[in-house]
Amino acid sequence: MSPSRRDILRLTGGVVLASIGGGVLTACSRRRADLVIRGGTVVDGTGAAGFEADVVVNAGRISRVAPRASEVGDDEIDARGMIVAPGFIDIHSHADGSLWDDPRMESVIRQGITTVVVGADGSSRAPSSGDRFNTFSEYFAAVDEAKPSVNVASMIGLGSVRSRVVGPDDRPATEEELRQMVALVEQALRDGACGASTGLEYTPGAFASLEELIELSRPLVSYRLPYASHMRNEDDRLLEAIGEAIAVAEGAGCSLQISHLKTQGPRNWASLDDAFALVEGANARGVDAAFDRYPYIAYQTGLTNLFPVSSRDGGTARFLERLDHPTQSRAIRAAVLDKVALIGGWGNVQIARVRNEDDKVAEGQRMDAYAQSVSRDPYVATVELLKRNGGSVGMLGFAMSEENLDRILAHPKGMVCSDGGAFAVEGPARSGQPHPRGLGSFPRVLARYVRERGALTLESAVHKMSAYPASRVRLGDRGRLAEGLAADVVVFDADTVADQATFDDPFAYPTGISTVVVNGSVAVRDGEHTVGIPGAGKAVRPSD
Repeated sequence: MSPSRRDILRLTGGVVLASIGGGVLTACSRRRADLVIRGGTVVDGTGAAGFEADVVVNAGRISRVAPRASEVGDDEIDARGMIVAPGFIDIHSHADGSLWDDPRMESVIRQGITTVVVGADGSSRAPSSGDRFNTFSEYFAAVDEAKPSVNVASMIGLGSVRSRVVGPDDRPATEEELRQMVALVEQALRDGACGASTGLEYTPGAFASLEELIELSRPLVSYRLPYASHMRNEDDRLLEAIGEAIAVAEGAGCSLQISHLKTQGPRNWASLDDAFALVEGANARGVDAAFDRYPYIAYQTGLTNLFPVSSRDGGTARFLERLDHPTQSRAIRAAVLDKVALIGGWGNVQIARVRNEDDKVAEGQRMDAYAQSVSRDPYVATVELLKRNGGSVGMLGFAMSEENLDRILAHPKGMVCSDGGAFAVEGPARSGQPHPRGLGSFPRVLARYVRERGALTLESAVHKMSAYPASRVRLGDRGRLAEGLAADVVVFDADTVADQATFDDPFAYPTGISTVVVNGSVAVRDGEHTVGIPGAGKAVRPSD
């Protein structure tokens, strides 16, 4: 095999002749750069049409984007025939769940994601109810010490705030508790949190009133950061829930990010136009409202989410007691069966994760089949699983429409997220039977919704994965390929990029992504993670 141009430059110590614009210069007389990505089609994140150019990187930043750059790179990447885009930004991620077990974050970096926004769904690592991270300063310091493969930004979870101050009970916060919670939000924003999130289908966040949510969101205004909400309902009361989310943003005066917008259950699929109308109407009134979505028709949550919020009041122990209560258990069962009917039956419930080793056989099974295998009614099997696993069982629910997903991704106010964790095909980050979104979301958009279904253009998809989410959380030096910005870059083949993870076999990395650069360091080369420990990622905070 003949040596590449880059190999020749290295072997000759930089004295090879190079022709630039018809003139001949020795390479040693040309300017040097840390990295040059040559000859690709640059899709710069703004939504503009792609153009052929070289991307020059120095000291972790983009120094030039120009046709036929004259610099000689200490490292050079041939991107001819490939797309060169900003590193993807996952605006709704749970990837820090395994960060300290495996900072390589394999499933994240291999998707071309260079920055994750965690602290979603009302749950953030700080302020902890335990003794791990009392403040975001402590959390960000721990991220930097871990040296992950990708950058990490975080919102503050208002559910975590309520848990720390009020606890697990369904009751209003006192005036003093509300003051303490507002102070925690203000401190988090000073420390660099990039927004505030809620998980209003989860406890204890579900116990927060509209008035409480407005008060806790007011500090966001001066930081120009969003209130991001996993809303109180995503099926029969979806429109009411969107109305509440808008009311929080309007009441506080901040922007709104609706998390993973969906119309759940076949009987609710037709409500998408009304959902769009609410978002568009809010924008017309001056509320900066947008949303994100992962590219799958199944969601992932806890199995307890099939059960009414009222049954979860007071924490896990009291929830499990109610399952055996002589009168309460009947109402709980009826509510669960209604919820399961909404999503199409027990066959649309897949067990994703258990704690109890003896129950590992259940992972990956649909609940109807699992129940049959243990000779139980599906509801009884569900309750028994929850009891044996201390209430901690993960599930997937297959309940959404592919056609609606096309429209959500394509909508001008929509952007792409994974809502997934960080996984690996081997090692400590391989656990359970996770949703494939944690390993395939971003390549799947490019493969299925751009190339196959034509739901949106390549340039629009890249914009929804980079500059748009960056602007929402004010990551001002990321999300675009432009001079002076952080050198987070992904190189991929638009014709072959594709997800490989499936619901039956989620532990598979995507294909077609050849190079990923994080803060100027090559993290993926020739399609393989360089497995650099430490990685080049770091904690990132809002900036203009």
